[in-house]
Amino acid sequence: MSPLTARHAMVLLVLGNLAGVLSDAFIKTLEGEVAIFQFVLFRLLAAAAFLLPLVLWFNPGHWRVGLKWHLLRAHILLLGAMCMVPAMTHLPIATAAALFHSAPLMMLPLAVLWYREKLSRAAIAAALVGFIGVLVVVRPTEINIGALAALLVAFSLACNNLLVRKLPRQHGVLQTLLLTNLFAIPVATLLAIWEGKPWDFAPAATAVGSSAMIMVYTGLCVVAYRAADSSKIASAEYTALIWAGLVGLLWFGERPDLPMVAGAVLIITPMWWLARQDRNSNRITDPEADPRPAQDV
Repeated sequence: MSPLTARHAMVLLVLGNLAGVLSDAFIKTLEGEVAIFQFVLFRLLAAAAFLLPLVLWFNPGHWRVGLKWHLLRAHILLLGAMCMVPAMTHLPIATAAALFHSAPLMMLPLAVLWYREKLSRAAIAAALVGFIGVLVVVRPTEINIGALAALLVAFSLACNNLLVRKLPRQHGVLQTLLLTNLFAIPVATLLAIWEGKPWDFAPAATAVGSSAMIMVYTGLCVVAYRAADSSKIASAEYTALIWAGLVGLLWFGERPDLPMVAGAVLIITPMWWLARQDRNSNRITDPEADPRPAQDV
């Protein structure tokens, strides 16, 4: 089988983002007063059940290295998972997706605080434009629990992404995902008990479907980013907004309004532009870079 090209990798990312949006859509189908902590626990258990056989088969070793970072990421993930339910049940799916994509913007100031990284003027400008985009989407005069929850989801994603560099290199992607889900289960169980609601296993099937779609998204991302440089294909991640609009329209009858579209453009465009700047800079400074102009993919 011939190796994947950048074009093939982008196709995988596009399909992966569809799976990610479908995972959100499963959550949005929840109706009534769902027990949030129970549902989160079901998702974690489903993810662990998917991942454990794969990890034991492909990567059974190196379990005791760097566990504290997995523990930290697990509970940040738990925060995001808990906020995902009110975000999806109170917001149109396209609006929630736009706010989730503010995570790269949040990573910029966090990288300065945690790792003493220096931001360029371009990065600062991108962050300011993106922040305006968030305000346009959220519309502070109409802010609700769903918008706040979506921003907390984005914050948890930003923190988890930045903490990846702390993880031991001995752990592969599947092992990292498994440990993150496993370490969140005990606290999620305690929260589900503390919640005090009668145990309802009806949402378990929805939780399994949501987890399965996330596993598909993660797997396709692993294959895609191993096949091509992230700077060449990462822009395909933004197709999630297109999928969210289509799924919201076809499945839930939601029509994206003008402020949502305008805000999404303000959030996405500066990050896409920064990625292009980094790509061009790498091509100029890397002595081994291909001197030919980059081809569109």
